[in-house]
Amino acid sequence: MTPTITAFKASPDRGRGLARDMRVRWAFEEVGQAYEVRLVTFEEMKAPAHMGLHPFGQIPTYEAGGLAIFESGAIVFQIAQTHAGLLPAEADARARAINWLFAALNTVEPPILELQTALLAERDKPWTQERLPMIHDAIHVRLGQLSARLADADWLDGAFSVGDLMMVSVLQRLGSSGLVAEFPNLAAYVARAEARPAYRRAFEAQYAVFLAASGG
Repeated sequence: MTPTITAFKASPDRGRGLARDMRVRWAFEEVGQAYEVRLVTFEEMKAPAHMGLHPFGQIPTYEAGGLAIFESGAIVFQIAQTHAGLLPAEADARARAINWLFAALNTVEPPILELQTALLAERDKPWTQERLPMIHDAIHVRLGQLSARLADADWLDGAFSVGDLMMVSVLQRLGSSGLVAEFPNLAAYVARAEARPAYRRAFEAQYAVFLAASGG
């Protein structure tokens, strides 16, 4: 059965590939699994039908057979463990790849999301300008640690894995902040991942949704 995921009918990222369904699309493309997409509006995301799939009324969701799950990390992990291509066969290497998947979501992404919240949702609050230097410092520390670990390797642990897919997806959220560019090996790491044919296919699929929604 072909899996079905949900995605924004009109994504707030304006076609930049930052919506979390992009991670799932990319994972499908890396493993060569066909998938279908059900586009939902913001109103539909809060309706009972969608809330039955995602209790927090967000995207993406994943349905295949009798299984329905939510959260991009869980969905990408499900794809990786049920299809060859994103997890090494050797047990220890497999565990390390999963370790990097969780590190991306639990260690690297939180301060990046805090920056986005400060710049978008709280930019008019009196405390934002005081908080921004601390947030930037926290991100800089994490990027420095990640840069040191990556060093001159192409990927985090041998071949490209689900850990790299998620880490790059997280780093992309820094966008034009210039923070990643301060670490040349991380900037090259992101560019290397974005050059992968699977990533390009996923990006084009998500961008096509943006064009359709914008009338482009």
